[in-house]
Amino acid sequence: MSFAISKGYQIHPDAFAMLKGLDIDILKVVQDIVKMKIKHKESSSIVVEDIKNLINPEGKVADVNSFSNTLLNVPTAIADATFSSGQHSYKVILDPTPGINSGEGVRGYTALFRSRFEKSLRILALRPDSKRITKITSLKHKSNNAKLRKTYDMNTDANTNSSVIAGLLMSKRSKKNGLEMVIDDYSGMLSVLAVSEELKKQASMLALDQMIMVEVDNINKKGMQGFVVRNLVSPDIPDHLPNRSKSESYAVLISDLHVGSRYFQEVEFLRFLNWLSLTDDEIVSKIKFVCVGGDLIDGIGIFPNQEKELIEMDTSKQMSHVVDLFAKIPRHINVFVIPGNHDPGRRALPQPALPRDHSNKLYSFENFTMLGNPSLVELDGVKILMYHGQSLDDIIATTPGLSYSKPAEAMKILLKARHLSPIYGERTPIGPELEDMMVITEVPDILHSGHVHSIDVQNYRGTLIVNSGAWQAQTKYQQTMGIVPTPGIAIVVNLANLQPFQMDFNQPNPM
Repeated sequence: MSFAISKGYQIHPDAFAMLKGLDIDILKVVQDIVKMKIKHKESSSIVVEDIKNLINPEGKVADVNSFSNTLLNVPTAIADATFSSGQHSYKVILDPTPGINSGEGVRGYTALFRSRFEKSLRILALRPDSKRITKITSLKHKSNNAKLRKTYDMNTDANTNSSVIAGLLMSKRSKKNGLEMVIDDYSGMLSVLAVSEELKKQASMLALDQMIMVEVDNINKKGMQGFVVRNLVSPDIPDHLPNRSKSESYAVLISDLHVGSRYFQEVEFLRFLNWLSLTDDEIVSKIKFVCVGGDLIDGIGIFPNQEKELIEMDTSKQMSHVVDLFAKIPRHINVFVIPGNHDPGRRALPQPALPRDHSNKLYSFENFTMLGNPSLVELDGVKILMYHGQSLDDIIATTPGLSYSKPAEAMKILLKARHLSPIYGERTPIGPELEDMMVITEVPDILHSGHVHSIDVQNYRGTLIVNSGAWQAQTKYQQTMGIVPTPGIAIVVNLANLQPFQMDFNQPNPM
């Protein structure tokens, strides 16, 4: 199913039921049907008749025993299959496209945040302290009835009367005696106070609306009463040894072309494409994958007075230009594409794959896989979480010490929160989905984002963080924001050791 969806095709429920009931290589059948439909320019829906025609085109009894089912069943938004070419393979682990099922209004957002709470709580459940988690209503009831108030000693490490709660961080506010946080666990809300400098610093780096586990003391002291924070714990990713490919293969990470903008660096991007086509280059010979992190085009009406910065005033023409460029990528290189906020289609997160009516030719390229934002792919055994990065604007704006010049620090906060877009109600639109697909349920080996146009690479607890910059020179808007982009650079990662390096195409001979 993932193959069909990535190529812009839907499988009719009756056809899907038929496929599941046959002892055949489902993937091969779907691939052959898609190829046939592309060749004959047929409809984008796979129906029962298509399967019958392929398996038994002449009305004869098909030897279905000659096939074997190789489809992998995994708990993701889509059925998941491994594709291989020679020694190299890829697998789409998570694509939100078929799972997007928006609710409506308050009910939709209630379902979204409940899903976030439950998914994040399952992550926290892996921690030993999670066994002590108490519902907020129970804690309040216990506090009111048992009167467990005591003098607070900041230097006491062990405290048998402390309690642990877990919930979404609804607000943060500086007060005279500390930093106040409001936690919501769906049984109730509780205000807690971070008093020590270390805890205040930790709290200041938390994203609003993220999940957090808090150990608190209920105290009664002159000038300080209520629940005081003893310890703060984010879901976070664990220290881990990342997966590596068994053979030396490279993945190129790029994003933010902004085709159609007068600031698009087409000369530099053509150098990159020509470089990918070299047959005698030692690095290029090992490149098996290209990951494109969104904002293929500049779009129309994205920001005020954008038309003054465009050389192509039509979205379809911009996408056609993208197709012409991407057609130059050699067919032996597998390309994975997710949308960004400038691309056609839905703006709210999560975003489905680029709509077929704007990207039909890209879907026809056999080496291209069109995915939603965010998506998780496995390339030669290495898990890469692709996310355009819209929420980095909110993280940078609300977290002290962060800047657009060092986006990896903001991306680290997303990993700590185990959520790609935790903050609700700021610049980043979030759809009222029945399931929160922005929760980072699987620990990635690589987190790849773009959006902020600044190259940055960092390693955090075994995960390689990459922001892949852009192919657009500094715009007027970026000048007013003080953003200095680092365009024209591709990040290449050796999947055998996860060592990244930069290829700079701002000069005729890339280095």
